[in-house]
Amino acid sequence: MKTAATRFLQQQIDELRHMPVSRLRERYAQVFGEPTASGNRQWLYRRVAWRIQSLAEGNLSERARRRAAELARDVDVRVRPPGEREAESVRAGARLMTITGRLASAGTDRLPAPGSVLRRTFKGAEHEVTVLPHGFEYEGKTYRSLSAVATAITGSHWNGFLFFGLTKKGTA
Repeated sequence: MKTAATRFLQQQIDELRHMPVSRLRERYAQVFGEPTASGNRQWLYRRVAWRIQSLAEGNLSERARRRAAELARDVDVRVRPPGEREAESVRAGARLMTITGRLASAGTDRLPAPGSVLRRTFKGAEHEVTVLPHGFEYEGKTYRSLSAVATAITGSHWNGFLFFGLTKKGTA
């Protein structure tokens, strides 16, 4: 049986589903105490709904927080550097560095040096990808990420590092 508090919480979340992005951004600022630059409706809906629930029912346990932090440390940051607009917000913890006003990933230590060739057999066919200083060459075309190459080969989305077996530092 639902309590009045549970019904009220559900009503608030249901109202979020029908809000336009502008109203979700206002609601985000209300519940988090700071504005957001996001215009992604689904992301805003999920974050605001989560925050409303956590304020009403309590936040994550300390054990869950530790596990989340542990998982976050293992996440690959970026395969591609961010655009020029983000050049000012470089954080040392993200392992990015500025080169001539643009960002280049210092986290490419999982990739072999430019000029190296990555080979992968997929569905009986051998595929070769050449690592370039700023991208990857496959069948005469240049791709911005390994994931784009893996998608071109398979026809479906793949994590490029996983597809080419570059899941651990220094492996090629």
